[in-house]
Amino acid sequence: MINGVVVKRLNKYKDARGWLAEIYRGDEVNFKPAMAYISVTRPSVVRGPHEHVNQTDAFVFVGPGSFVLHLWDRRPSSAKATESKGERKDKHMELIVGEENPCLVIVPPGVVHGYKCVSDIDAYCVNLPDKLYKGENKQEKIDEIRWETDPESPYKIN
Repeated sequence: MINGVVVKRLNKYKDARGWLAEIYRGDEVNFKPAMAYISVTRPSVVRGPHEHVNQTDAFVFVGPGSFVLHLWDRRPSSAKATESKGERKDKHMELIVGEENPCLVIVPPGVVHGYKCVSDIDAYCVNLPDKLYKGENKQEKIDEIRWETDPESPYKIN
């Protein structure tokens, strides 16, 4: 695990009508979303990797479809703990999330994240970030470091 990353398994309660899953409860996690959005990712498509300087993301993966989620901890406090022989080694986590493993995953600032749709169908992700995209009235700079556009990026999702 990466310090500060929360992975909460979600239960799907099924009956004849379909299913229901509680995706967020303020009494279970210390996190307050500022907005919500949903994205659909086509099979074999990668989103990210990128990171935020100030924003925490709370991803909800329940299906349909599944992802492989990658997380790299590049925060200075974590790097100091993992340095050996003068080389920085960012801690890496990989999870299969989505239809077969429904999860809420909270990703703090400084943790690089990205995911790839690994199902044969489109996969859905809901995000409940704690900051507004582009700030109040969309007037601020976007809080992202886009590693996927850097050809020298050490963060790769194949």
